[in-house]
Amino acid sequence: MDEEGRVLSRKLAEVVLQKVIGHPGKVIAAKRDKKKQPAPLPYSLSSLQIDASKRFNLSAQKTLDVCQQLYERHKLITYPRSDCRYLPKGHYGERHTVAQSIAKTSATLSDSVQKADLDLKSKAWNDAKVGAHHAIIPTSRAVPDDRLSQDEKNIYGLVARQYLMQFYPAFEYAEHQIDSEVEGGLFVAKHKAVISNGWKALLPPQKTSKQDAELSSMALPNVKSGDPVTCIDGKMDEKQTSPPKRFTDATLLSAMTGIARYVSDPEIKKVLRDTDGLGTEATRAGIIELLFKRQFLTKKGKEIHSTEAGKHLVNSLPKRMVVPDMTAHWESQLEAISEKRMRYGQFMQPLTDGLKALIAEVERGDFSALRGMGKKAVRKRRAVRKK
Repeated sequence: MDEEGRVLSRKLAEVVLQKVIGHPGKVIAAKRDKKKQPAPLPYSLSSLQIDASKRFNLSAQKTLDVCQQLYERHKLITYPRSDCRYLPKGHYGERHTVAQSIAKTSATLSDSVQKADLDLKSKAWNDAKVGAHHAIIPTSRAVPDDRLSQDEKNIYGLVARQYLMQFYPAFEYAEHQIDSEVEGGLFVAKHKAVISNGWKALLPPQKTSKQDAELSSMALPNVKSGDPVTCIDGKMDEKQTSPPKRFTDATLLSAMTGIARYVSDPEIKKVLRDTDGLGTEATRAGIIELLFKRQFLTKKGKEIHSTEAGKHLVNSLPKRMVVPDMTAHWESQLEAISEKRMRYGQFMQPLTDGLKALIAEVERGDFSALRGMGKKAVRKRRAVRKK
């Protein structure tokens, strides 16, 4: 199999089928586990932007703008440009007031407020993990929901729901797995069954395919290690690989916050994993919007596509300018400065010299393909408006 667990040889798959169909085997392991999944933490800005994109198809910038309205104008949520998902313990004492404010502001969540167990205390309340700002949560202020726009209602609903999850029990499920061996081959059967929805009761119902519903209702038999089995049938699934899906607002934000996934050097990967990735909570939305404004990116439905100008720009620049490695190098040096292992001048001098070298390298590059592209796009937009 390849690194993604796919069998690339059709002949090998056919041999396996021939060897096991109609042949006896035995159970080599059977286990049942009860598992719990605690509620997700309250939102940071990026995690809120990701969910807002998935649920309401809002861009990162639009979500930030709505958050600013809820914070500055309506005073319904706390400071939105936060990269923290934890809360100071002192805020726990305000939970009753905040919960009642949610019920008054959002009629759709009033029932969820009534069912919340405000005596519960999730791991979100942790002074040690709160920095300059804490997670984004509702305030103790309430306003009639007819004073809010639909986007404001949607974002407030997300923030309030995530806060209320902290007062719901864990999601509980049972996991049953049977490992069988036939002709030296290992076959694994798994089944999950929900015991208690817990905090997941606050999530909107998801569409389940008929096949998934049937599979989830099919419980595995009660067997033990050593019990005999027979392979009565088998089939080979032939599939074709497809290119990676294009980014959406949600997946692009997720990639920027988890940029280490796109780096191969283990040292650089470690640095980026320990930092916030590309940009900050306050700048990521602006970075994405600027790429649209400069016509390096365009949207087709939910998908984000690169334009011809964007492709030419990336292909014209030195490679080290379009990979995240340089960001990681700067992050590690800035950390060294904060820990007094490096002086400011030691960071700035190579940076200045490197910048001059990059500018010289870029000036030697061929940007002829980019000339006039912006003007063409502007003319095209004007022509569309006239029509």
